[in-house]
Amino acid sequence: MPDSESNLVSSHVDVINGTSVLSEMKISDEKRSVEKRAVTQIEKNGYPDSIYINAAKIFQGIHTEKSEDKIQVRYGGNSDSPMMAFKDEHSRRVSYELAFNTLKYQDLLEEILLDSRTYPCYSIPDELTSLLVVILYDLQDRKFKKRKIFAEEELVAEVQEIENYLYSYRTKLAAALARCRIKYDALSIEYFVPETIWKQEQRASTLPLCFWINTFKISLEDVIRDLEMKGFRKVESVSDLDHYTYAVDQHCHDVLVFPSSLREELLNLDLFADSKLLLQDKSRSLAVHSAQALLSEGGDIIMAHIGSHLTIAHMSVLTNRSRSKIFACGVKSSAKEEELRNSLSHMGCENIQLLHEDFTELEPTDPRLDKAKVILLLPQCSGLGAGNPVEFILSENRDAALLRDLFQGFVSEDKLSILAERQLNELIHALKFKKVQAIVYCTCSVYPEENELVVQKALESGVEGDKVRRYRVIPSVFFTCSNSESSTEMFFKMEPSEISSGCFLAVLEREKDTSKKVSAKDILDSAAAENLLDGIAEEKPKEEVKKQKVKQRRRKVTASKPKAAKLLHRQTGANVKAEVPVSKAASKIQEQHEGHVKAASNASQKTVHRKKAASNAPQKTVHKKKVVSNTPQKTVHQKKAASNIPQKKVHRTKAATKIP
Repeated sequence: MPDSESNLVSSHVDVINGTSVLSEMKISDEKRSVEKRAVTQIEKNGYPDSIYINAAKIFQGIHTEKSEDKIQVRYGGNSDSPMMAFKDEHSRRVSYELAFNTLKYQDLLEEILLDSRTYPCYSIPDELTSLLVVILYDLQDRKFKKRKIFAEEELVAEVQEIENYLYSYRTKLAAALARCRIKYDALSIEYFVPETIWKQEQRASTLPLCFWINTFKISLEDVIRDLEMKGFRKVESVSDLDHYTYAVDQHCHDVLVFPSSLREELLNLDLFADSKLLLQDKSRSLAVHSAQALLSEGGDIIMAHIGSHLTIAHMSVLTNRSRSKIFACGVKSSAKEEELRNSLSHMGCENIQLLHEDFTELEPTDPRLDKAKVILLLPQCSGLGAGNPVEFILSENRDAALLRDLFQGFVSEDKLSILAERQLNELIHALKFKKVQAIVYCTCSVYPEENELVVQKALESGVEGDKVRRYRVIPSVFFTCSNSESSTEMFFKMEPSEISSGCFLAVLEREKDTSKKVSAKDILDSAAAENLLDGIAEEKPKEEVKKQKVKQRRRKVTASKPKAAKLLHRQTGANVKAEVPVSKAASKIQEQHEGHVKAASNASQKTVHRKKAASNAPQKTVHKKKVVSNTPQKTVHQKKAASNIPQKKVHRTKAATKIP
């Protein structure tokens, strides 16, 4: 290499040493640098070969494609669903993060390759260009230092070949990077990141961590006691979080919120390792709490998408006491089913049934779902409200292409239209389940096309039909956290901010049935409870009569006309049309009171005489009781006679008082 180029590299060596965007962003916060010391050290030494392979496969599917006249670096054909094997969850997370970082600096990395004349390389086919760019990003992040190879690491030939090739050109690559920075007057390569992405990453780095408590394994009180023993202090709100503090979430009573700087330390706690505390975005906790609040005793719930197994587990924990069953849709493979069962079993969840069918493949009349009362719909969405895109993709098992949308800062109209149409179809399908009483619809989108408009179009579809009660939007159990306009006050919305991810939540509930008829038996039972029947009783089976003691109380005329009027008002006010026997019973009540009032005012002496006669003939009273209890047919006959011939009724009442 010419000396002038070597001098250029030497003169800019101090600048190059400060170009690592990951180092600057991850060590900018003093607290994070201390707690992530081990992780940062691993990143400076590079990654195992398998992580480069997986990151390259992810990047191959999400890299920015340019028009034919502007293409200078070719990436070969795309694979729709590349096969990736992750050693563990950490390897999976790091692979996605490496792919996303490569995407953010794709233009810069391509310019470095071209300017240094490292590309094209005829020994490296286009299919491996993604691997070339991924390894280049990591090489500059390590300040062009050689990667440390661990003894137990399994080496991959392609990775070794490309890494050795790039390392042999490290001086030219460093010089090309320096020229790019001079050309664009960039103090660091962070300059090359779009402002929207930079702000999003800054927000994500400070976003509080939300952990929900698995009460299958531990109580809230025990968690708090454990945290206090480890030096944590409780504060009143998220705005008060600082160092070793935590707060109970204002919306979800079983969610604890911690400062973002404590992430690694919290993940190393026994509480997390034993699945007693689970890290998950708050939007999912809001969704399951909304569904649980609508669930009646013994009612089941349908979860239209698998999404994260943590969401299913949280729903299981909240519904444990109600004896509800949870149906999770879309478990396509036996391997996925086994994985889910093992994960859920480890967390103590038992009331879950996994369904192989997608939600839209389920018949609304499926007998398995007869007791389903609530549907929780968490459809695939653009996800631009998510605080941490990589975390969102990993936890919700979403398409890695979301990273490209987040990098662009928007979703194309075509893709948004496809998503909205799919969401509408799923919500309309949910409306067809006639036994279901409520639906919770929740997204992490910031687009009205995926939120309010989907709900509005579904309700206007009229798919419920005229024979069932229609759905209406009702307020959620939470208070709105954003300044919504009047047209959206019924929806719960949280805008992306420094303290929360974006979230949209709508609760749909069937309208109350005000025209339902009340049976004659129910009205008679209600009247009997208020002592308004005055001896009128429905006919009971002989077995039930034998079990009861033969008793009869002589009841004074204490029932007043307002009580009878109150019962009649209740019937008419609720638009109740009573059956014929009920109408006769009601007229019987009114006539009895009129007869009693008349008898009490005009025949006081006869009343005294009747009382005396009653006290002198107890044996006849007992005999009369037996006759009444053994001849229910006569009682019914007397009721009819009483309602049709009021004059004879009054006469019979007088006779009964003389000879009880």
